[in-house]
Amino acid sequence: MTVEGTPLKIALLLLPAICLASTPHRLNRAEYNYAVRDLLGVLAQPADDFPQDDSGYGFDNIGDVLSVSPLLMERYLHAAETVARLAMFGLPPAQPTLVKFQAPRRDPLNADAADATGLSLHSAMHKLYRFPATGEYAFSPGIDGGAAQAPGTVRVGIWIDGQLAATQEVSAAAAGRQRLETRAKVSGGEHVLSVTFLDPFIGRVAVLDLGGPFDGTAGPSPESLKLIYSCGHLDGRHTPACDRIIVTNLARRAYRRPPSAAEIEKLTGLMALAKQQGASYDEAVSAAIEAVLVSPNFVFRVEKPQPGAYELASRLSFWLWSSIPDDELLRAAGNGSLRKPAVLEAQVHRMLADAKSARFVENFGGQWLETRRLESVKPDVRKFPDFDDYLRYSMRRETELFFENVIHEDRGILDFIDGRTTFVNQRLAALYGIPNVSGTEFRKVDLTGIPRAGVLTQASVLTVSSYANRTSPVLRGKWILENFLNAAPPPPPPDVPNLDESAAGTSGSMRRQMEQHRANPACAGCHSMMDPIGFSLENYDGIGKWRDKDGSFPIDASGTLPGGREFSGAAGLQEVLRGKAQDFTRCLTQKMMTYALGRGLEQSDNAALDDIVKRVAAHRYKFSSLVVEIARRMETQQ
Repeated sequence: MTVEGTPLKIALLLLPAICLASTPHRLNRAEYNYAVRDLLGVLAQPADDFPQDDSGYGFDNIGDVLSVSPLLMERYLHAAETVARLAMFGLPPAQPTLVKFQAPRRDPLNADAADATGLSLHSAMHKLYRFPATGEYAFSPGIDGGAAQAPGTVRVGIWIDGQLAATQEVSAAAAGRQRLETRAKVSGGEHVLSVTFLDPFIGRVAVLDLGGPFDGTAGPSPESLKLIYSCGHLDGRHTPACDRIIVTNLARRAYRRPPSAAEIEKLTGLMALAKQQGASYDEAVSAAIEAVLVSPNFVFRVEKPQPGAYELASRLSFWLWSSIPDDELLRAAGNGSLRKPAVLEAQVHRMLADAKSARFVENFGGQWLETRRLESVKPDVRKFPDFDDYLRYSMRRETELFFENVIHEDRGILDFIDGRTTFVNQRLAALYGIPNVSGTEFRKVDLTGIPRAGVLTQASVLTVSSYANRTSPVLRGKWILENFLNAAPPPPPPDVPNLDESAAGTSGSMRRQMEQHRANPACAGCHSMMDPIGFSLENYDGIGKWRDKDGSFPIDASGTLPGGREFSGAAGLQEVLRGKAQDFTRCLTQKMMTYALGRGLEQSDNAALDDIVKRVAAHRYKFSSLVVEIARRMETQQ
């Protein structure tokens, strides 16, 4: 049962008068999803159905571009009702569905090249799949391909997140999907699903039918009930004081500040009205949750002209966690200690050490390094047959783990330029030529003797800065100028002829083609800086694999920058960038401040930028020093 008029009338009822001096900043999709998760303990991602967020200054959390359309308002109302009921009553038993998977067709590989699991074989299937609910799933593997080599059976392994979940023997003689079934319990959410042959088996690929869930979890989660029933009465014996305790706690956490007496009265009044109309106590609480979620106090970050302690706590949490402040941060804001430099620094270190800092890596790192674009890139499989969705996932995960390691070990930010360790699984290690790495689990590896360092030679960055069918020294040079040196080149002039792609690697190397292209005087100015940088990375193909030739032509990775500085290869480029540590630090500081403040920086910010760069250098470029120095200025920067 729901209250009559919910949720639209509630939204109008709770709409506060926002003073003209305020700066409303709408939560973007990632922030909304994480906020409802931390507020109510639900794992749903309702904002995935919202319209795509616009971006400004390279990020999708810029207040000026986060508009509110009629369609988005409708989605907010629907999401509030869905999330409230999910938190209070859980999901109804999920209806079983059937999903069919198949490994991509490729040329046969020697089975002896695989490890004991067979997960490295190209006949294996790897998918990043979102299981709709926790429950029991049926796995029906099979074989697809040409005629069987021999009669008999072959063992097929089913792996979830790198762990063997089930095995099944299938007929080697029968091509296609087979009516064999193995069941396993799987938790709801995203998992890496792999299917592979456990016996040597050449020239065929694995297929899988996935059915379920057959006993999907129903009812609210204990975590949700604990977060909601802050009065402590989880057994249903609610006292008259419970209404006020519950709504006060929910509103305090959702609004990121203590709610006013009027706001509490409106929410408790709504609960009373619901019960008068015959709603159960749980349904009345659900109506109050729905009202909180449609309130502009939740959907917007409304800040005073001079941010106070609660605004500072909110800025910190949405910056580093993409979500609402936790109780400890709110307490520090409430007792006034958050403004003390030592307390602020301690809170920053605590937040960086928290697992929720992975969201910062995902949202800030994914946009700064542009690795979010991996989701949509489609390398030409004829040119790059090694590429598939599992390699795409592995590329992204390497960069995320590298960034997380910089944070958690408090390494220097210059590691982004030439850090000598990274994280790989077997699939990525094979692409990089790193020996002795088996299985799907990522592990930290030393890059000594391997021609890779930092993020510039990671496959994620190299792939998003290439075209679908070839490398691009221009794109790679532009990527480094924009994201490492904050020296973006101007747009190309009109009517400049495109590069003859058909000739690259056939009638001449990419370098030769670019030199001819650069002969145009209108192009020479920008290309004289971009091209040498991009050419230094030409030993890495369009998906980041090492190569010595471009087609039939030897790679020339040397370059000369304006001013006469000569260098060669990725190592030479990294040495050049190390020599520009101050420029790199200023670039990263500017991008992180833009993301942290949710606005583009202005001339008035330059003094703060200069001071931060000096202080970070004095602290040996430690990552935490950069975050702390930005945090110290968040209370005064508008």
